[in-house]
Amino acid sequence: MKILVLEDDILLNEAITQYLGTVGHVVTSVRDGDVCLQILEKESFDLLIFDINVPNIDGLSILEELHVKKKMAPVIYISTLIDIEDISRAFDLGCFDYLKKPFHLKELNIRINKISNQMQTQRKHKRLSCSYSFNLENMTLYFNNEPQVLSKRQSQIIEFLAYNRGIVCSYEMFMEHVWDDVEVDIATIRAEINRLKNNLEEDFIVNIRGVGYMIKRPE
Repeated sequence: MKILVLEDDILLNEAITQYLGTVGHVVTSVRDGDVCLQILEKESFDLLIFDINVPNIDGLSILEELHVKKKMAPVIYISTLIDIEDISRAFDLGCFDYLKKPFHLKELNIRINKISNQMQTQRKHKRLSCSYSFNLENMTLYFNNEPQVLSKRQSQIIEFLAYNRGIVCSYEMFMEHVWDDVEVDIATIRAEINRLKNNLEEDFIVNIRGVGYMIKRPE
């Protein structure tokens, strides 16, 4: 994983950075909140490990800034703070975990591996709406976690739209990537997608008139 560590204690910063590097992670480390925020303006990370009390901008305020900018990544907070208000604020902001100092570096890596496994599961399972998700590994559509029966073609349509969520998929794209070499016209594509939409409890497939279809990204 690509990890950004914000920790102002020099020895702990170096220890975390070195240990995580030896177990296979790519680590960028900083000791100042301002510098951390500047890096996050330019780069994306798989995971953020933040101390709370650091110079200039504290770790909680950085996460608030990221919310405003809609630039999010899983966060593990590491801190000596034991005030329940600080811990509650961290989780209210969406942190994944909270480790009280001192802690064993191996324990930190266990927490990281847990988050990594959760992220891999989420990548396989695409959320399409409030109630629908699609598992890209087994090509199954779920409604409230219950598997739904689709034809092979309908599963291919959902898969294609899920992979390209937020992008308008034109009829030509459906012809090339869903119907492959099978001769098909626009009317047939519309009919198949309409049959699929009619079987859904939530209409998350948007018709872009005269162009194609899309599944919108969440707001």
